Amino acid sequence: MTTVVIGGAGYIGSHVVRLLQQRGQNVVVVDDLSTGFAERVGDSELVQLDVTSDGAGERLAEVLRRSGADSVIHFAAHKQVGESVEKPEMYWHDNIGGLAHVLEACALAEVRDVVFSSSAAVYGMPDVDLVTEDLTPQPINPYGATKYVGEWMLADAERAHGMRTVALRYFNVAGAGAPELADTLVMNLVPIILDALDRGAAPVVFGTDYPTPDGTCIRDYVHVVDLADAHVAALEYLRREERPHRVFNVGTGTGSSVLEVIDAVARATGREITPELGQRRAGDPARLVCSTDRIRETLGWSSSKTLDDIVRSAVEARAARD
Repeated sequence: MTTVVIGGAGYIGSHVVRLLQQRGQNVVVVDDLSTGFAERVGDSELVQLDVTSDGAGERLAEVLRRSGADSVIHFAAHKQVGESVEKPEMYWHDNIGGLAHVLEACALAEVRDVVFSSSAAVYGMPDVDLVTEDLTPQPINPYGATKYVGEWMLADAERAHGMRTVALRYFNVAGAGAPELADTLVMNLVPIILDALDRGAAPVVFGTDYPTPDGTCIRDYVHVVDLADAHVAALEYLRREERPHRVFNVGTGTGSSVLEVIDAVARATGREITPELGQRRAGDPARLVCSTDRIRETLGWSSSKTLDDIVRSAVEARAARD
């Protein structure tokens, strides 16, 4: 069996590639290397291809045929909420157009199994303690909207081509499985805090007056290694005869506030951290924590790492690279 991982040289994708390799599976990586690194893919074949480009569907189909692929995991997409608000046309063109080319290639090459990288951003700002997959998505930014429309596209591909698809709605991903696979982009909270410390600056907390125990936003943080394991479980799920669900949350079911994450970084680095307290940002929900019942009961998957595990792995990976 061969799995083609699109975006497999990126942060999350490379962890999935590493896990598949460790489990003895053949992996081919397709990546344009705009944010990924070739050295992350190990001894897997790397095909440099921008899946948003003209004719990418046919070129990718040739890769699928040549490699004998029977499954695809699709990660490649823009993923910055703020940028999506500023450049919505780019997000619609690339996130939706790239997925359209991937599904076109799968149809041409008769590859049935597709795992799609979705996001908790599809939910918007739900006023609930735990977000379940039964909640009607109401994305509030173009990034979340493209992920939700991507899920519609998977459903259409199932009906048109007999594909078997699953979408994983990630919550907040952090940590590292190895130094060379670490998150090098300063876009998520843990790397943002570590980057501020490296620059001798105070990390900024956006809003301290939310209706939460310490006044700061609460999020569900999942270790990237646990997330990689969820992808492997999703691939195995697609090969079952009975597949009652097409969408799964991936998180821990436990929330951590911004100040709690800063405290975890302080413990991991042994440094005292005094954050700068700023104003709220528009569009930040007070709490976003997922229910993990469906993925645990259906895929047999659950997270194994704590917030301290996540932060410690990120700190150690960063130190090893410096």
